[in-house]
Amino acid sequence: MRIGLLTEGGYPYVSGEARLWCDRLVRGLGRHEFDIYALSRSRRQEQQGWIALPPQVSRVRTAPLWTVDDGALSGAGPRGGHGRRARRRFTECFGELAAVICRGDSGGAATDTERRPQDVADRFGNALYGLAELARDEGGLAGALRSESAVRALESACRAPGALRAARTVRVPDLLAVAGLLERALRPLSLDWYGDDGLGAVDLCHATSGGPAALPGLLARHFAGVPLLVTEYGVQLRAHYLAAGDTDLSAPARALLASFHGLLAAEVYDRATLITPGNTHARRWQERCGADRAKLRTVHPGMEADRFAEVGEGGYDDSAADLSTLLWVGRIEPTKDLISLLHAFAEVRKEEPDARLRIVGAPAEGPEAAAYLAHCRALAAQLFPDEADGAHAVGDNPVSFEEIGGPETPELVDAYAGAGVVVLSSVVEGFPISLVEAMFCGRATVSTDVGAVVEVIGGTGLVVPPRNPRALAEACVALLRDPERCARLGAAARARALELFTVEQNVAAFRGIYLEIVSHCPVRREALDASGEPVPFANPAEASVPGRWAVAVGPASGMEPGNESAGVPSWAVDRVPADAELKGAAV
Repeated sequence: MRIGLLTEGGYPYVSGEARLWCDRLVRGLGRHEFDIYALSRSRRQEQQGWIALPPQVSRVRTAPLWTVDDGALSGAGPRGGHGRRARRRFTECFGELAAVICRGDSGGAATDTERRPQDVADRFGNALYGLAELARDEGGLAGALRSESAVRALESACRAPGALRAARTVRVPDLLAVAGLLERALRPLSLDWYGDDGLGAVDLCHATSGGPAALPGLLARHFAGVPLLVTEYGVQLRAHYLAAGDTDLSAPARALLASFHGLLAAEVYDRATLITPGNTHARRWQERCGADRAKLRTVHPGMEADRFAEVGEGGYDDSAADLSTLLWVGRIEPTKDLISLLHAFAEVRKEEPDARLRIVGAPAEGPEAAAYLAHCRALAAQLFPDEADGAHAVGDNPVSFEEIGGPETPELVDAYAGAGVVVLSSVVEGFPISLVEAMFCGRATVSTDVGAVVEVIGGTGLVVPPRNPRALAEACVALLRDPERCARLGAAARARALELFTVEQNVAAFRGIYLEIVSHCPVRREALDASGEPVPFANPAEASVPGRWAVAVGPASGMEPGNESAGVPSWAVDRVPADAELKGAAV
């Protein structure tokens, strides 16, 4: 099978997001052939290069989303070089796109009872694919999407009756900013990836996120009928909403961009053959954005358990474990709410004077994260002055800030090995990787109830409300005073992690999903041999038989009795663990 793997700011770049799980997936499916189509986010990312690729990757094609140099785009075409007919087609298609974006009912997530009107979705899709066909015919639209015609179309749509209230106050600088950002998001329209020598030749497109990464998959489906699989471990639309508040854009510009990204997400979910959220939290977002529940299959991220095996099998009997130590691991940034953690630790120290807190991690990119780390260090120094056992002893602070690779923590596994309780204090979280690592290591955990935390922990850890230092402190003290309970929780957590969150289960799930999609959505293309001649009977007649295939029921078939109508194997039936709503554990 030939898979077109679509990424944005991720695999195969060294600094890419989702790099690890994509690499594990590709290496785990060695019998398939992969073509990678990657959209980069920065010059620095491109300069850092790629990771070592396995032999099953046959080709890699890349395009930048960060440059404003139209000449850097393959097939982008000259700025303003279209003929009169092409300009008229562009004005019509982009004007329709702008009109839908500016409508008051077009943006954001829809509720279950108030779905986005079908005519809005149809108009958005028609305008989008009209622009795609024009880009294919004219060699690209990068210049046109930044042209004066595009800005005028946006302005007219903002002034039209029924437009978003925020959009009515739009100014020219706002329109220029929105036009530039729309061009970047729509840049895949101008790429030459969709012919018979590109995505038109693959059996399946697998987009590793929504948004611009899934747009090439939409176009491959539109032009060549290639089925599309969309995987989201962090919902792209949610990420856009969170990032919008940190930009310098005005309220009208943010409203227009939110409307566009909401419409694009709905189009991706509607056209995708299957959607695989990484957790129930992401699944709820997708459903609210219009995804059909019948298309959703939760596939948890796969993580390497072997590196934590020695610590996990040893449990709390390992001599390196310090039962009085709290451990936090992650990227240091405001959403991790280390401020609440430090205040909670101050309460812990009142009850357990020997307790220590280790904060292991480096700041996220950007000056804001560095400033946040400095603030946390200053707060720790203020709350916990250096303590000494005597007048001639060196003072020591019970809070330490460490990085992986330093003398205190040579390897990540060493941090977990020396911990008694692992703490997560986030106010925003997707899939909590540090918690799964702690579970692999057999450590008891205290977490805030955000994102997919409850789903991951189940009944194997304590969960408290976010931004509540007192509740966080009480949970930590309860575990620090009960080593036997920590051991029981840690053992249960390790068993749960090995069952749900390993690389093996992730690869096995996608192996079955690939086969299911291709078997039910065969690509109807004439097969050619090396000389370009048609190959008789290359596509079996069964591939064109309409309707559902008969499915055997029973242990040998992998189907469960009572689930015959679903037509899916038992491993693909999405289940929420019975204990997923537990907020704590009583072991």
